[in-house]
Amino acid sequence: MSEPKRFEHIRHRPPTELTTPRPFVIACSPLRTHANLSTIIRTAGCCGITKVIATGNAKVNPKIARDGAENVTVTAYRTLLPALKKLKQDGYQLVGLEQTSNSTPLAEFAFPHMTALVVGAEREGLNQDILGQLDAVVEIPVWGLPYSYNVATATSICIHAYCAQYPNG
Repeated sequence: MSEPKRFEHIRHRPPTELTTPRPFVIACSPLRTHANLSTIIRTAGCCGITKVIATGNAKVNPKIARDGAENVTVTAYRTLLPALKKLKQDGYQLVGLEQTSNSTPLAEFAFPHMTALVVGAEREGLNQDILGQLDAVVEIPVWGLPYSYNVATATSICIHAYCAQYPNG
């Protein structure tokens, strides 16, 4: 029988360096709680994503966002539609995160390298006007109740899936 592996806790391991910046943007519908936006920004920072678009009355709580508040650029728009049109002009594919007809399960989705992940508000999700602008929609399967994930949790799951497909940036 072999010796059991020994594990030592390493706090604050230096980040893995990306070979190129990640061409990934998160575009948020107006979120009800600043905690959700702040959590999304923290996750973006951890994953080397530097751009988040916030709409509505967006405020970042630096205690929640931590270093993400300093390393992620948050661009504020009054509404989401003009931001999406600008992203399209800049060459991004708009990928919604929502439960819809014809959505693709996240595990089966091949993210375009230049992706703008479009996330909906906590209760309303993405409205039909926004859905009409999207190139694709991904859905995270739910195996229990409630029927959907928290917006910050779902966004984090999608960010990780994108990073797994593009580990070097």
